Amino acid sequence: MYRVLVCDDDKAILDSIKIYLDSEGYEVITASDGIEALEIVEKNEIHCLVLDVMMPRLDGLRTAIKIREKYNFPIIFLSAKSEDTDKITGLSFGGDDYVTKPFNPLELVARVRSQIRRYVSLGSLVQTENMYVTGGLTLNTDTKEVTVDGEGVKLTAREYSILEYLMQNMGKVLSSSQIYEAVWNEIAFKTEKTVTVHIKNIREKIEINPKEPKYLKVVWGLGYKVEKI
Repeated sequence: MYRVLVCDDDKAILDSIKIYLDSEGYEVITASDGIEALEIVEKNEIHCLVLDVMMPRLDGLRTAIKIREKYNFPIIFLSAKSEDTDKITGLSFGGDDYVTKPFNPLELVARVRSQIRRYVSLGSLVQTENMYVTGGLTLNTDTKEVTVDGEGVKLTAREYSILEYLMQNMGKVLSSSQIYEAVWNEIAFKTEKTVTVHIKNIREKIEINPKEPKYLKVVWGLGYKVEKI
């Protein structure tokens, strides 16, 4: 049985979501703020978190940041804010989905089901012999396919090679010279601009908001890395 943590300071919303998720066979744990949610996460295996953004003591965004330091289960944000910038912020802070209030409970259940299915099949894996995975980003070295949240991404051969090298070294910061020498297979000489252009192109294709990337990060003055999620 999959376990869903629902965190919201509105008891009526908590009770409503719990009823619908219970009816689908999920084990549901509830929390009223971010601090309580973090305590529950430390003591239980969680397969999905439904997380309100605006809460007392510790809000949803700061809670998500704390959770992403150790866990990669999906997070679905709930918020009364419906602007695109709010959604982008939520996704940039580690969210996998964003639902605005008021919402249809059946739609929320469907989103929970979809996120758990993806997490169980892909998200809980760091890598296999032929596949590298972080969050919703996957790279298959056998088929040379890259997907983001199940959608195919078309990369050039050079872009694919750069992303493959970064994902093979997930979490490590790699300099422009290291990337160039590994991908171009020649000694790097004034290659920073060349690598930067390719990184920019990759970001445009794999990130929801390339200016606030979730996967491909710049470590200023040092290089680039693909984040472990």
